[in-house]
Amino acid sequence: MTEEHNHEHIVAIDENGNEIVFAVISRVYSEELDKNYVLFAEHADSDEAVEVQAAEVIEHEDGDDELVGIDPESDKEWEFIESVLAELADEEEEA
Repeated sequence: MTEEHNHEHIVAIDENGNEIVFAVISRVYSEELDKNYVLFAEHADSDEAVEVQAAEVIEHEDGDDELVGIDPESDKEWEFIESVLAELADEEEEA
């Protein structure tokens, strides 16, 4: 992950070798699940709506982070992610 303009970014390479930059929206920890997550969206230069994505963050001893997809069958994880998104949306409305 990289930081640019005081924002954290994730850079991924798609199946065609193209670089895709994602802006990190939030990093969150679930005490109940004892897992770290990152919420991110494809970096956009406009105010267009973007699809927010989430992944579990596995922290390795060497300091590198690995992103792992969230199991689509894991209701508890998705409920947690949805609650975080709702909280972020509420904060955005208040600002």
